[in-house]
Amino acid sequence: MKVPFTLGAVWHFGLAVRDPRASAKWFMRILGLRKEFEYEGGVGVGNENVLIVFSKGKPSPKTIGHISFHVSNMAALKKALAHLQKNKVELEDPGDEIGPVAPGSKSMGIWFSDPDGYRWELAVRSKK
Repeated sequence: MKVPFTLGAVWHFGLAVRDPRASAKWFMRILGLRKEFEYEGGVGVGNENVLIVFSKGKPSPKTIGHISFHVSNMAALKKALAHLQKNKVELEDPGDEIGPVAPGSKSMGIWFSDPDGYRWELAVRSKK
């Protein structure tokens, strides 16, 4: 069946968190996002590429395997790792943080968790 449309880039997504303001501050400090708006019970943060909306609720990190963002190159990924370490972000694979995004993949990534337990990845996409 031919679908009569094509999906574009992700516009935004929402996550339930314990404290939307605290989550917004964490993401602004750790990922360099800016506050876009606030409403009763929620806060939106983003940049030119993504908008994340935090709503007050019960976090459910097991419902999402992880969310991944690309960075431009390996140098940027290494700088991201240093920034995460400096800010004492909970990293996976301590001591060997940068690794293939999947077995046999040439794309490399870093995985970490936010204070609500959601799992995030920063990755450099392999051209091959």
